[in-house]
Amino acid sequence: MHHDHESQNVTISLPSQLVRDARHLAVDEGMSLSRFISMLVAERVQRVRLYSAARERQLRMLDAGLPLGTHGSIPWTREELHER
Repeated sequence: MHHDHESQNVTISLPSQLVRDARHLAVDEGMSLSRFISMLVAERVQRVRLYSAARERQLRMLDAGLPLGTHGSIPWTREELHER
């Protein structure tokens, strides 16, 4: 996870109970609430980036196709495959 040393303050509004619970979790992790929230946001952004990159790779593979050993021609007919 990449941490930019240049920070920007952001004001957010959260329900009081959520802030209290988050502060307790942050203390349990040995960090400030600000650092805790920053890490949560950074982890979420990273997951979305990784998912998007994986999705793009898979879509490119679908477009390119995969070698299936037929070299572009199918030597059998549908009827041959469904003979009983």
